[in-house]
Amino acid sequence: MPFQQGSARTRQRTVMLVGIVVLLAALVLAVVLASVFTHGKEEHDLQMLKWKDRGTTKNLQEVILGRCYNYVLARYPELGDKDCLKIWESLKQAFMYKNPCNTTSEDYQPLLELASHPIPCNKSLFWSKTSDLVHRYTKSDHNFLTLEDTLLGYMADRVSWCGDPSAPGINYESCPKRSECESNPSSVFWKVASKMFAEAACGVVQVMLNGSTEAGAFRNSSIFGSIEIFNLNPEKVSAVHIWLMHDIGGPQSESCSGRSIQRLKSILEERNFKITCEDNYRPVQLLQCVHNPGHTDCRRCSSTT
Repeated sequence: MPFQQGSARTRQRTVMLVGIVVLLAALVLAVVLASVFTHGKEEHDLQMLKWKDRGTTKNLQEVILGRCYNYVLARYPELGDKDCLKIWESLKQAFMYKNPCNTTSEDYQPLLELASHPIPCNKSLFWSKTSDLVHRYTKSDHNFLTLEDTLLGYMADRVSWCGDPSAPGINYESCPKRSECESNPSSVFWKVASKMFAEAACGVVQVMLNGSTEAGAFRNSSIFGSIEIFNLNPEKVSAVHIWLMHDIGGPQSESCSGRSIQRLKSILEERNFKITCEDNYRPVQLLQCVHNPGHTDCRRCSSTT
């Protein structure tokens, strides 16, 4: 009888030890699995943060507010009723704590409504591949406005931003390029802003293109070629003047009779616009010649003897 009782206690101990071992093994397995899962998630999250474009501009709030106040109080005081704080809040709400590849045009609608303002007729100037030249020109001749000369474009010019679902809601390290995801905050913003700018145009509008570009002065894939040209209103816009500029000393890859310009003219004619095209519009060329006064391209006519 004592032997049987001892055997029973031994079996109980064995069962308990086996149970403890099994429990410990289960706990160790759970910890290992949790660690692997967490590490994998961290690696995935880290990969999501590593985009190819520059991150959000440092001190973005101060930059946007500073530009807004400068625009509405110093440059165009007639727009002094614009609420810069609300404008900043609407921009922030458009991208903060959001996946930077899921931006929609609706995200920016409150911002567009707050920042939009009338564009005087005959002043709208569109451009493609002439960024530096066209903006030097509008700074010297205030009779024309590019998108970047409006409040919306002035605040956003050369500024970047994108969100992050985790705190602090803004990614300062990197943002996605269009090649990584088309619905990124920057691409969507400039598309909706360009559409609004084109819709507001009236009277005669101008477009400055680059005739020294090998790929052609007019490209269907550009913002002008894919968005702005199709949002000009034929009932409001009477004519489109094309200024085809060539780099001083650079190649003259295309003239007003070139293939891509003819394609542009066809698109405009189908939409019932009157069109003119001028190679090296003189007022702009004179601005180019400020930096190259002695170049042969800058001589109005050759001297004769």
